[in-house]
Amino acid sequence: MTAITAEQVKRLRETTGAGIMDCKKALEEAQGDFEKAIEILRKKGHKMAAARQERDAKEGAVFAAWNTQEGHLILLACETDFVARNADFQAFGKKIAQAALEAHISSAEALSTLHIEGVPLADRLAELTARIGEKMEISRWARLTGEYVSAYIHLGGRIGVLVALKGTQGLSAEVLEEVAQNVAMQVAALRPVSVDRQSVPPALLEKEKEIAREQARAEGKPEHLLDKIAMGKLEKFFKESVLLEQEFFKDSQKSVGQYLKSVSPTLTVAEFVRFQVGGK
Repeated sequence: MTAITAEQVKRLRETTGAGIMDCKKALEEAQGDFEKAIEILRKKGHKMAAARQERDAKEGAVFAAWNTQEGHLILLACETDFVARNADFQAFGKKIAQAALEAHISSAEALSTLHIEGVPLADRLAELTARIGEKMEISRWARLTGEYVSAYIHLGGRIGVLVALKGTQGLSAEVLEEVAQNVAMQVAALRPVSVDRQSVPPALLEKEKEIAREQARAEGKPEHLLDKIAMGKLEKFFKESVLLEQEFFKDSQKSVGQYLKSVSPTLTVAEFVRFQVGGK
């Protein structure tokens, strides 16, 4: 058997982040071949990752990469908040988002074909799982394109938002970025369900109307008035839950829609996406 030196073990450990004994065993199995030892550790990483599939990855962080026409949002999940703050985990999440942007991926299936620094994403995930010792997975991904796209990361990655604006003609990049950031912060803090009332999911509308009817019924209101009362309460729901109708967080005298019109009559929000660790 090839004698393995402490220097070889140290080098492999520094390169891979694997444990001392794992590095020593890999080098012994590879008969001192450094590249083969790395391959052996990667394969072990796959096994470690597979062994952790039953564990819950409820923590993590949201990462974004964007230019003015396209943005990607990634929720990289792990098991503990401690690992979510790990420097390697943070760097890896940023690399995934940037790789998604550079590849212009447009589907979740395409996400799995990404390479990070020349290595398949699945292999990189397995390596990091082996190194850190927790299950990790990309639990959510989203892409937005538009006339002007920007992103906002809140609370150290606990919340991430992508925003696409439209009707941007004649506005400078500086103005558009300020508006996009304001809208993204609004979305992060107040969690709207849609851009406008027309795009509220029908099932959610019906649910809100039924809740309003039941509340009115419990208050003893006449049955023939329940639908009218429900529609009145729906107006309150729109003002609280629809982005363009919400009170603008920087000026309570304006709705978000009115704020946008004060910047430009044509300016509005095309789409937004909001991810939150441990939530929706």
